[in-house]
Amino acid sequence: MMLFWKILKILLALFIIYAGVQHFVKPKFYHVFVPDFLPFKMTIIYLSGIIEIVLGVLLLLPKYARLGATGIFWLMIIFLPIHVWDVFSDQPAIGSTEAAMIRLPIQFVFIGLAWGVGKYATEKGLD
Repeated sequence: MMLFWKILKILLALFIIYAGVQHFVKPKFYHVFVPDFLPFKMTIIYLSGIIEIVLGVLLLLPKYARLGATGIFWLMIIFLPIHVWDVFSDQPAIGSTEAAMIRLPIQFVFIGLAWGVGKYATEKGLD
């Protein structure tokens, strides 16, 4: 079972790092996800990209894996309202309402993965 969690940890880290890099490669893609009431949208996009990259790297470092998993967990919680809003929006940020309804459960999967990787890392010494 330990191998399973190690593989999930690596996959989660790589996905989060990739997502963070995309904030710099395609920043305008993320523009619609930042609520209009927040100022400095591009700064928020770049900062969230940096945070994702850092958390992904921390997850790969044995000494900091739990910190990385905990950070990813809370980041996904912070992003959750965006996905919920998208489901109920007349015009979802990307794609259709159906696409938004697919993204929302995926967000819960990432929350669960981060929680599980962090918990298993602590209990079983996955770090």
